[in-house]
Amino acid sequence: MNSSPRTPPYIGRFAPSPSGPLHMGSLVAAMASYLDAKVHRGTWLLRIEDLDYDRNVEGADAGILASLQRCGMHWDGEATWQSRRLPLYEAALKQLQEEGLVYPCGCSRKEIQDSVLQAGLAKNGATVYPGTCRHGLAPGKAARALRLRVPQGDAAVYGFTDRWHGPQRQDLASEVGDFIVLRGDGYWAYQLAVVVDDGAQGITQVVRGADLLDSTPRQLYLQDALHLPHPGFLHVPVVTNDSGEKLSKQTGALAFDTGTDAGALLASALQPAARFLGLDVRADSVEGFWQRAIPAWERRLAQLA
Repeated sequence: MNSSPRTPPYIGRFAPSPSGPLHMGSLVAAMASYLDAKVHRGTWLLRIEDLDYDRNVEGADAGILASLQRCGMHWDGEATWQSRRLPLYEAALKQLQEEGLVYPCGCSRKEIQDSVLQAGLAKNGATVYPGTCRHGLAPGKAARALRLRVPQGDAAVYGFTDRWHGPQRQDLASEVGDFIVLRGDGYWAYQLAVVVDDGAQGITQVVRGADLLDSTPRQLYLQDALHLPHPGFLHVPVVTNDSGEKLSKQTGALAFDTGTDAGALLASALQPAARFLGLDVRADSVEGFWQRAIPAWERRLAQLA
């Protein structure tokens, strides 16, 4: 009798950037990923995405770890930092180069913008790289970044089913264009780093904010290029400010953890974050909150299915 293939153990992660303290938007993403791991009796990893060195704030990583623990969210194993994993990205880039998928680009942002203005934006309003350097640098041009060639035609269309938003589809050639894997300042691009890290850590489910929904097809393509498996995806709605902007450090989002006791965190942060996710969780302690939040998330997932 043939045995059916086993479903791999659930491994999820929360991957904040240390550009400041956690705010309500990041708490919502952390809570969703934590609850999803718990509902599936899986592993929840913590990864600090600190490759954008210009935006890192000294001590923010330690503050993030402390805030999560004060909220009762304890990760499995050791936390990791992207800045300590640089050889992994170098090996991935070498693999892509050996397969002829990477080329140097000498275009400045202004040159790209000027080209886009002439050619027009993608149908979704996004800026699409026009492929100026795809067949070689122009005479006198120096490389400013490295780009990944995207496929053309039907092979450029990547689709997936998001567990919150349903079926998604994107044509990489017409909606994105060849995208950067190594930036002009020498920093690794987010798209490459996150794919390499998720592959190395065996991530099976990615739960994060919907602002990254549009990035997912690029990551699926990179996973194929690097011969890595595709994880599942769930993108939760993003928290916005009064102006309708996504809460972020750039839009002045405030820290949710101001050093108050756990009871204050429960009322001011945990329960509001749960309500944003559609969970009705009433508790008088942090421990009691999680005991009720886990089955509430399971019921929420059933509503989405």
